[in-house]
Amino acid sequence: MQKYDKRSSKIGGEAEKQRGLPLSEVVSDCIKRWFADTLKEAKAGDINMQVLVGQMYYSGYGVPRDAQKGKIWITKASRVRSSVWKVSNKRPGYNASDSDSDSDEPVENS
Repeated sequence: MQKYDKRSSKIGGEAEKQRGLPLSEVVSDCIKRWFADTLKEAKAGDINMQVLVGQMYYSGYGVPRDAQKGKIWITKASRVRSSVWKVSNKRPGYNASDSDSDSDEPVENS
């Protein structure tokens, strides 16, 4: 006779529910949660997260695209860090140290 384990039953139930979700929905949900977590940190005063929220609004990553809200967050962060505007239009997660150049164009090796 098998023992009923309430915890594993609950976990198994969640896994069964998620098994039927298309990958695009799972990814979309993760991105939305990432935005929500980032927004929480930005509101708490984390300058890096303020820049990231601005980038996410500008690009519509995890949230409907809203350039005005993006500008508000970038401006808020730039009050403390003047280099913020250099990365404001970059993809979410871009770090100014990722490149020595201000250009998005790939560098050709001759």
